[in-house]
Amino acid sequence: MTEHAQAVPSPAVAPNWRPFIALVVGVLAVSTAAIFIRLAQNESAPSLVLAAARLSVAAVTLTPVVLSRHRHELRALAWRDLKWALASGIVLGLHFATWITSLEYTAVVNSVVIVTTAPLWVAMLAPLFLGEKLGRWSIAGLVLALVGGVLVSLSGETGAPPTRHDPLLGNGLALVGAVMAAIYFMIGRRLRSRLGLVVYIWLVYSAAAIILVLVVAAAGLQVTGLPGKAYLWMLLMGLVPQLLGHSSFNYALGFLPAAYVSLVVLGEPIGSGLLAIIFLDEWPVLIQIIGAALILVGIGVASKDQQVEKIEPSG
Repeated sequence: MTEHAQAVPSPAVAPNWRPFIALVVGVLAVSTAAIFIRLAQNESAPSLVLAAARLSVAAVTLTPVVLSRHRHELRALAWRDLKWALASGIVLGLHFATWITSLEYTAVVNSVVIVTTAPLWVAMLAPLFLGEKLGRWSIAGLVLALVGGVLVSLSGETGAPPTRHDPLLGNGLALVGAVMAAIYFMIGRRLRSRLGLVVYIWLVYSAAAIILVLVVAAAGLQVTGLPGKAYLWMLLMGLVPQLLGHSSFNYALGFLPAAYVSLVVLGEPIGSGLLAIIFLDEWPVLIQIIGAALILVGIGVASKDQQVEKIEPSG
């Protein structure tokens, strides 16, 4: 799936190379998300179970940190903050549920590139919900991304998805995931102004995990008895792209401009595409490459109008 700039500390706080190393680590980490998901799906793990597991691992890992270091923030939580955190968790859960499911039907490149369009949807929805003006760069970026999206959708290439070859369904689910991520970002703008980063993501991850676990239980999906590798990929999803990847980007945002980090995050679809070639033997065709490039350029162009508080990549 898929969060925003903080106050910039003095450059003396850390050597200049550390934020750039963090960006490299972040891109590599989030690029693994789609691969871990596809490998787990190949082991017959249901997509909703994967979404619930990914967020549960992240929430459980953060819990000792929050309870030991941020109790004062928890005591100071207002009811309205809890309500917004629940709303944010519901939307984040929908983001991961739809995006992860999309990988059952379409190519890794298609899915990851389309879900990465979340910033464009923020640009489109912000005038309606946040009263922010849609700038000329955002309009230009939207046009480029629209053309690229049409090309990606028309490519019809899916490699070997674990359920069936249905790129329109898969691409559509990824698009819904992108819109959910955009709504999540906009809720985050409201909530993050009153909460610290660690408490914020713990509340949201926990809410999303609980909701998805309830959905999995209500649907009677298989959770136990899966191959051991499926549980390994679930664990890695929560630790590598969710915690390591997102934490690395947020660290870099303490020292580098949000716009710069936003552009670097666009390396995620490229990294995922390369990993898909290596581990899934999923080679993109020319029309996919051209369409993906137009989408990524469009996001980059649109980012000139956007200064978000914190970056949270989709994967």
